[in-house]
Amino acid sequence: MKLDYLQALKRIESARGAWVLHGQEPLLEQNLLDAFRRYWHAQGIERQRYDLSNVGDWKTVFSALNSLSLFATQLAIEVHGNIKPDAAALKQLDSYLLQGDSHENLLVIVMPKQDSASLKTKFFQTIDANGTLVALTANYAQDRQQILSVEAEKLGLKLHADAWAWLEAHHEHNLLAAKNSLMRVGDTFAELDVIGIAELQACLQDQSRYSTFDLSDAMLQGNLTQAIKIFQYLVASGEAMTLILWSVSKEMRLLMQLFEQPHNPLQLGIWKTKVALYQQALRRLNPQDFLTWPDLLLRIDSAVKGLGHENPEHLIQQAIALVCGQRLFRLG
Repeated sequence: MKLDYLQALKRIESARGAWVLHGQEPLLEQNLLDAFRRYWHAQGIERQRYDLSNVGDWKTVFSALNSLSLFATQLAIEVHGNIKPDAAALKQLDSYLLQGDSHENLLVIVMPKQDSASLKTKFFQTIDANGTLVALTANYAQDRQQILSVEAEKLGLKLHADAWAWLEAHHEHNLLAAKNSLMRVGDTFAELDVIGIAELQACLQDQSRYSTFDLSDAMLQGNLTQAIKIFQYLVASGEAMTLILWSVSKEMRLLMQLFEQPHNPLQLGIWKTKVALYQQALRRLNPQDFLTWPDLLLRIDSAVKGLGHENPEHLIQQAIALVCGQRLFRLG
């Protein structure tokens, strides 16, 4: 079964079996996982998280899924990574899904955006047929405004109709950045019933000297000094670490995808005006280094969420350096 983000939000309490969330919209992923976790906590459901580093980790996942701790009657297993199960793990997945609602444990798998070829593999076909597949995308302006309207409502905000278009254009369709701006505008103009373009312009146009878009451009240009300067400014100005990570990971994933599909930059979502910049960056980079990038992104994601003992700022700076074709220090 396929669901979009808003449909998925309405089915949190009835979720069963296996859910796969995939996409490149961090706001949608963050909101869905937060909704799941709040429900699990309220129901006393134990949550366990696993980060995939190799295909063998699926054995651990299914072992946990089919067992219970001494203190729980129901488990929610949260899996993060971009490694699909092998044949043996797929058999375990089939067996688990065939139990239907009689198996009270829930498996939630969080993956980055998948291309059309990946979605045709047996793993995704199995999930589509017997589980729940959620695309974390918002491809149309109407969808993005509907999602942001929900976020504004949570903040007690109302916007004029033309203000929505301005907000989206200002953030180039970046939902997480738009939400952060709604929070900032709400704090600045708390006394107003309705926010218009004038308030958005006053609050956002000069909110900082640099933006995450400047960071992306500096990385693609290979300008490490400027990229680190922008990163440090964003951190000092209070930019959300999740938004910075989104910008860095987006460029890393697009470069890896463009290396695999050099003739399809527009289909990958690269703007026509920036195709040459990505191609220039690819010529500067060693494709062998791409093998280390997914693991680094997983480590950064964990560090940003407060898991483990690594410093997220240090890891993000290392990722920035790698996109620039350099290395700040050895990856541990």
